[in-house]
Amino acid sequence: MARDGCLTRIVAGVAIGGAVGSAAGAVYGTYEAIRFKVPGLLKIRHIGQKTLGGAAVFGLFLGAGSLIHCGR
Repeated sequence: MARDGCLTRIVAGVAIGGAVGSAAGAVYGTYEAIRFKVPGLLKIRHIGQKTLGGAAVFGLFLGAGSLIHCGR
């Protein structure tokens, strides 16, 4: 039972980290695309890459933090 609780916390950490990271990545990607004048439809690709990258990084770190915290 304690193991299920720990797994649930880790999954929740990854999900919350992914949501926060994707929001931050979308804002930063949009800012960068406008600032560096990315042409045409490449803006969408640039913003998407920043969004997914931010979601992956934040999700990884929040999941790892939940794993460490769950071990106590």
